[in-house]
Amino acid sequence: MRVIDESGKQIGILNLKEALKLARERHLDLVQVTEKVSPPVCKILDYGKYLYELKKKERGKTKKGGQIKGIRLGYGISEHDLQTRVSQAINFLEKGYKVRIEMKLRGREKGLSDFAKSKIEKFLEILKEKIPIKIEEELKRKPRGLTMIISKT
Repeated sequence: MRVIDESGKQIGILNLKEALKLARERHLDLVQVTEKVSPPVCKILDYGKYLYELKKKERGKTKKGGQIKGIRLGYGISEHDLQTRVSQAINFLEKGYKVRIEMKLRGREKGLSDFAKSKIEKFLEILKEKIPIKIEEELKRKPRGLTMIISKT
């Protein structure tokens, strides 16, 4: 069998007894990586650490669809800033996140919420031109402003 150490360096072709002896001397385990080739490939490594790293990789692969990123729009947001927020939203949506769009309204701005809604609609219009989106939660009026949640279709 072909034996490789934990750093990836090839030790050579050894028989089973020699490979097991070498692994015990290093206080590590002998793990068969593949049997499809002749001779089979084995690695000398810490099996517990190997399993831990595999589980860690699996946790990292979980879908981020449930996590939410927020984008805050101001009442008097300019055209360029709106474009910047659109590119941020596209970045988040491409990574699989849902996006919460918020517009905080203060004082007299609360009385002119139609203008605020038009700003959010303009934001969505620009976003829909660049990427297909799905509205998860419709535009809602909350005590401090307007919010809605979108995701990528």
